[in-house]
Amino acid sequence: MGLHERRQREKENVRASILDAAFSLAKTEGWASLSMRKIADAIEYSAPVVYDHFENKEAILYEISLNGFHCLHIELLKAQNAYDEPEDQLKAIVDAYWKFAFKNKEYYQLMFGLGMQCSGKGMMKEEFSSFQDMLYESTYKIIKKNGSKIENACHMSHALFSAVHGLISIMMMRNDDIPSTMNKTTLDETVSAFIKSL
Repeated sequence: MGLHERRQREKENVRASILDAAFSLAKTEGWASLSMRKIADAIEYSAPVVYDHFENKEAILYEISLNGFHCLHIELLKAQNAYDEPEDQLKAIVDAYWKFAFKNKEYYQLMFGLGMQCSGKGMMKEEFSSFQDMLYESTYKIIKKNGSKIENACHMSHALFSAVHGLISIMMMRNDDIPSTMNKTTLDETVSAFIKSL
């Protein structure tokens, strides 16, 4: 391995360490308490080294949020590909989204700005809209299958996205006084009613 390749690998390793440390700190202390100094201390480097790899904390948060959207996209694809019928696909997609949100709270909070500023506004990649796109695709197929007005697919799928994201947000921001079973039951009933309405 040449000197250039070795330096490039070292740079990539430090970059990965910065992202891992930031995510670990967020899990233990919350996103609001994250700072470049804390990240530098966690990886046992000086703060200027962190700034060599990322312009600021926002750049780190953006990178982590992209990884979150990528992980979510993979889970949604698995759920979608597990079924052939659009009704089953829709239920599976929503269920996978719900599970991802509560299994990966730190990711979800960062990705959608729950209790904090949303990271990377206007800069998100393709995976950002994968959930909405899959909801639309299944909704369109169900509407077409039922002989309903296909021009309603966009509006209807957006309404479902709003309902799902709203339930998750309420659950995350008020988890002390709202039982999880109520919200999951509400979610399942909402999806069933949505499918019947198409």
